[in-house]
Amino acid sequence: MSYGGIFDIDGKQEEIKKIDEESAGNNFWGDNEKARKLLKKREQFLRDINGWNKLNADREDLKAGLELLALEQDDSFLKELEAKAVKLQKDIEAQELYVYFTDEYDANNAFLSIHPGAGGTESQDWASMLLRMYSRWIERRGFAVETIDLLPGEEAGVKDATLLVSGPNAYGYLKSEKGVHRLVRISPFDANKRRHTSFASVDISPEVDDVQIEVKEEDYRLDTFRASGAGGQHINRTDSAVRMTHYATNIVVTCQSERSQLKNKIIAMKVLKSRLYEYYKAQQDEKMSKVGGEKKDIEWGSQIRSYVLQPYQMIKDVRTGFETSNSQGVLDGEIDGFIEAYLKMKAGGKKSL
Repeated sequence: MSYGGIFDIDGKQEEIKKIDEESAGNNFWGDNEKARKLLKKREQFLRDINGWNKLNADREDLKAGLELLALEQDDSFLKELEAKAVKLQKDIEAQELYVYFTDEYDANNAFLSIHPGAGGTESQDWASMLLRMYSRWIERRGFAVETIDLLPGEEAGVKDATLLVSGPNAYGYLKSEKGVHRLVRISPFDANKRRHTSFASVDISPEVDDVQIEVKEEDYRLDTFRASGAGGQHINRTDSAVRMTHYATNIVVTCQSERSQLKNKIIAMKVLKSRLYEYYKAQQDEKMSKVGGEKKDIEWGSQIRSYVLQPYQMIKDVRTGFETSNSQGVLDGEIDGFIEAYLKMKAGGKKSL
């Protein structure tokens, strides 16, 4: 059995050939934006092909092993082949997700921001739990992470956090996490041990270098302040941190990851453009859904997932219906089931191996 047709390997190889032919032309770099997009597309196609080639090679190795086992029974060899078969199935399922990455910037890195809702320490602690959950998932996935902004709460948790997550299809995976996350638990901050409900919003936007969004100086307010948290004496003595407030959308971006105010401003502008891309895209999607007479699923700022820790344990995604009682596993970063369910829902559940 071959899966090459499902992953459209022939089509991707043909696309690479066309890009190579175009890049060999004298005028290829006449349009820098177009050239960069094509080369990025080529890189993605090549990564998909290499992934498929590895799957195919592993499948052939497993097939050869089964043929040898048929000639001579060996219990230890059988266990080895069983382990390889399980791993191959998991690798195929992981590769299958690539079929669902159809948005323009799915292959890009992603900015992940967490903002606690009303409720002070309760919601700030919940925001820190989400930050830990995503940090564990990033580690499991083998992605790189850079802290752009981290503002600790007065008593516990975090008031604001922004990460840059770098890895293949980081945005494609994480876009499913955008929205409001609701926690129900017995509060560790309540002396009477009452049950509390806390909210935190997660914002996901792609790192975009080629998007045509113009931001003029008169479009936003720039504030500078002393960075908080770890960073040594230097970072606490200088107004190196920056905050940008975009007037038209009220989007606020903060960056204090660098000691240089200029570097922080450059990074903040990059995050702002990324957020603006998501903002205008959501507006356009909503407009198109009204024009077409079809109500599309726009999760802009809406609740997407409920985490109930008491009186019972259940985490459920309200969009897909996917749920699990393994709350500790999820909070330790095991969120792939939610991500996969979302991607398949967005694709209409029609693509399958």
